[in-house]
Amino acid sequence: MKALSLIEKAFFLKKVRIFSELDFELLLSIAEKMHDDDYDAQEKVFTNGQVANRIYLIAQGTVQLSDPRMKPLIDLSAGEFFGDESLFNDAPRSYTAICKTDALLLTLSRSHLLSVISECPSVAVSLLQSYAHALPCRFLKMGASIL
Repeated sequence: MKALSLIEKAFFLKKVRIFSELDFELLLSIAEKMHDDDYDAQEKVFTNGQVANRIYLIAQGTVQLSDPRMKPLIDLSAGEFFGDESLFNDAPRSYTAICKTDALLLTLSRSHLLSVISECPSVAVSLLQSYAHALPCRFLKMGASIL
């Protein structure tokens, strides 16, 4: 897949919910910190238990998240992100991510994400809101009780 230019990355970020409210200059700054990763269909992005050190944003393609027993939990597509939950607690990954199609993922390392958050705390608020909104669904899909 074709790598995205800096401008294309910034425009893509504008479509991602956690970055959508940011001005273009800040999006360009974030885009400079991102790395492009190409994956083939059926290629693993990471596995359950792996060390977590980056967040993944899907620029192109579809990624399936599966529980530790490899039971599919959800399919994510362009504009969605994953891998964020482990960035803040130093816990290993609690699920596996596999590309269902060829995919282009933009990644942001923990240190770069923390740098972005220090420059713009609203990114942290957006991440927390997104995570809090999805949290009950994540537990239900894993078969755990919220109570």
